[in-house]
Amino acid sequence: MAGGMLAPWCERESAEQPVLDLGRDAADWWDSVLSGRVTRAGTLVVAAPRDTGELDRFASRTSGHRRVDEDEIALLEPDLAGRFRRGLLFPDEAHLDPRQAMAALHDRLAATGVEFHFGTNARHVSGFDRQIDCTGMAAVDDRLRGVRGEMLILRTPDVSLSRAVRLLHPRFPLYVVPRADTQFMIGATMVESQSAGPVTARSMMELLGAAYALHPAFGEAEIVETGVGVRPAFPDNLPRVEARGTTVTINGLYRHGFLLAPAMARQAAELVFSHDKPPGARQ
Repeated sequence: MAGGMLAPWCERESAEQPVLDLGRDAADWWDSVLSGRVTRAGTLVVAAPRDTGELDRFASRTSGHRRVDEDEIALLEPDLAGRFRRGLLFPDEAHLDPRQAMAALHDRLAATGVEFHFGTNARHVSGFDRQIDCTGMAAVDDRLRGVRGEMLILRTPDVSLSRAVRLLHPRFPLYVVPRADTQFMIGATMVESQSAGPVTARSMMELLGAAYALHPAFGEAEIVETGVGVRPAFPDNLPRVEARGTTVTINGLYRHGFLLAPAMARQAAELVFSHDKPPGARQ
């Protein structure tokens, strides 16, 4: 259910500085590994005229942006022309389609000889020198808590967006990420819960209402899919890479999975291979 937004500067609004530090190179990494699958058009943040205070607050808590007026918003996103007077453009941010990215990563790794065993209980696997545990909420770790997220996939040919757009609101801020085939990912709620049950009526109404506020044509869009996921988070909402015997764990990526995955994987690799070196070897 991931949005696939590579938006470290926007995320800094509610996240700690390490999220920006670890995520600022994510778009470059994904683009180098999956060339042509990353859309590097930035992020546009807007707010209704009555919520411009939210825009000022967002600007004060972030960096890497410039203010845009109604005319520039119309140039950036013609379908939003005349709807918003002010906004923020984060030009260095990007987004990707998570499902396409995962499929492409699978194919690339399989081509190098990596074996995949889906539906296998990894706790019963043995005979390896090192194990990397990336099991999220399935991990045995009492420090983790679940943060439920709900999203929708809408389809409409009547809206066209070139980049991820965030609509600020005091109660339910929204992001819309364009996908292929006139589809849009609408998300996402954040509920302190480990329930992975279906999308609630309240969440669906809030997401659809916010999408309609961004552009009325979303009111006639098809609901292609609803999705729910439980994000693993530590108390400080920051990820951890830790060694436990022969196992290296990566967990607690919270709502920043695709954004922080390259940095976390790099840390895990360094931890694994540094342990494989003889005493006194250079790191």
